[in-house]
Amino acid sequence: MPAKTDVVRSETVLVQEFLAPLSAGEPGAFGLLDDCASMTPAPGMDLVFKTDPVVAGVHFFSHDAAADIAWKALAVNVSDLAAKAATPRAYLLAMALPSAPERGWMQDFAAGLLEAQTAFGCTLIGGDTDKVNGPLSISITVIGEVPTGRMVRRGTSRAGDLIFVSGTIGDSAMGLVGLQSNIPRKLWPISKAEHQRLAARYYRPQPCLALRPALLAHARAAMDISDGLAKDLERMASASGIAATLNAARVPLSAIAAKVAASAPDWLTGVLVGGDDYEILCAIPPERADAFKHDAASSGVQVTLIGTFSTGAGLTVLDANGAPVELQRKGWDHFA
Repeated sequence: MPAKTDVVRSETVLVQEFLAPLSAGEPGAFGLLDDCASMTPAPGMDLVFKTDPVVAGVHFFSHDAAADIAWKALAVNVSDLAAKAATPRAYLLAMALPSAPERGWMQDFAAGLLEAQTAFGCTLIGGDTDKVNGPLSISITVIGEVPTGRMVRRGTSRAGDLIFVSGTIGDSAMGLVGLQSNIPRKLWPISKAEHQRLAARYYRPQPCLALRPALLAHARAAMDISDGLAKDLERMASASGIAATLNAARVPLSAIAAKVAASAPDWLTGVLVGGDDYEILCAIPPERADAFKHDAASSGVQVTLIGTFSTGAGLTVLDANGAPVELQRKGWDHFA
């Protein structure tokens, strides 16, 4: 048996040994032996597409486990489909590698992709690999299906709609800070195991696919949260040509994140702008709010009312006393 540190020096071997098995079950992938793949949407369905690349040093650490890198690369794309109320079906993978990968690394990467695509219900159907003078870059294009004409848009909120968010916010940002420095962990009143749970939200985002039926039935608009709650909510309001008010005290925190926030009040800003949450923001008409909450709970998803849309423009953030909160930044920007 080859040593785990053997290097894969053939693109054909890389694709056929490690990636082609991930296409099993999808006839239009042709075993990754063709230059293109072929798909036909199911009757009464539209195809939905999303590309969101991840790059070492920006979206993950180069020393992260290969399986975690693979999971994250697929999960961040599937999260966008979840917010569109789309069902994942297939994906294309383009890898730009700084050097020929070790066999063991590729085995772990493929295992992480298999775990992710099994969890999300999609299959690899094609892509490409390259060697570049730069950091590892993984670009995935994910393809989903949604009933014809029913994709939940970002910019279709109306004044008076209620703003809901799924899950909890801030865990990933806290986990990342703890990974970058040991100092916060020494100051925060949480155990090593609790920090590992925060870090897990950073390493392995969990797209909120279970909320799709409730979104289809009740949401006027939706988007996922990747660059920070404040920034993405402002984007959602701007796309709709209206204003948004966010009640910071209502933003849902996990029990662990609440401990950190209680000991470090400045973490209010960290929660609002940290990013990497991959939860769903959605606009719900007031008359549908109770039904939305019921359907979300029936799907096992926690949703929380955190604000409202109104006429005007921009984002207003209010603290627990109703006073405006000034944010020096709203979230992540690649070019800021």
